[in-house]
Amino acid sequence: MFDIGISKLMLVAGIALVVIGPERLPRVARMAGTLIGRAQRYVSDVKAEVNRSMELDELNKVRREFETAARDVGQSVSSGLDSATGQINSALAGADDEPAPTYEPYEWDSSPAAPSPPPRKNWRIKRSAVPSWYKQREGVRRHVQSGAARVARFRPPRRSS
Repeated sequence: MFDIGISKLMLVAGIALVVIGPERLPRVARMAGTLIGRAQRYVSDVKAEVNRSMELDELNKVRREFETAARDVGQSVSSGLDSATGQINSALAGADDEPAPTYEPYEWDSSPAAPSPPPRKNWRIKRSAVPSWYKQREGVRRHVQSGAARVARFRPPRRSS
């Protein structure tokens, strides 16, 4: 982009040293660095926001396509079900002399009652697939034991002198 070499940077640094002065040059350089960093962060934030909005637009487009496909499938299924119901009704009417009952498709309730939440398990009781008698026979630890308790448990008995 810019063709800046070492010689050009040295020239700019020399001019800045003469114009600004050696006392204020470190403070000005620090301020310039912070401003350049803020500008870079701002540009990266703008790029990220543009990318997010593009992804959101793509997701909305995919969602609309999926909804139309689902609607089309639902309509084809309902039309097939209606034709099958009509054929069944006509077959039942032709088989007997008495009038055949007409079967209507089942209307699903659009607002079912809210299901009750599952019962909460007691988190203090840990259930294991291995029975406790088997653990005892095999010598598997069944309880948590601190390090000090484990040392005291396996310490040889003291001899009294």
